[in-house]
Amino acid sequence: MSTEKKKMGRPPTDSEPVMIRMQPAMIAAVDEYRRTLEDLPTRPEVIRRILADFLERETSYKP
Repeated sequence: MSTEKKKMGRPPTDSEPVMIRMQPAMIAAVDEYRRTLEDLPTRPEVIRRILADFLERETSYKP
C-alpha cells in the first residue's frame, strides 16, 4: 500500500492562464451566446471556442 497523499489543487496541464478585462456589454454578449449552445459551456470554455474558431479562419492555427 502506498502512503503518499494525493496532491491538492488542479492537475497539471499543458497550458498557461491568461487574464483579460472585458466591458460588461461584451461579457453579457458572451453569456448570451453560451446559453444558445446545447452543452452550456463555461464562460472560459466558450471564449476558448470563439478564439479557436477565429484563429482557424484567420491564421494557420489548427487545434
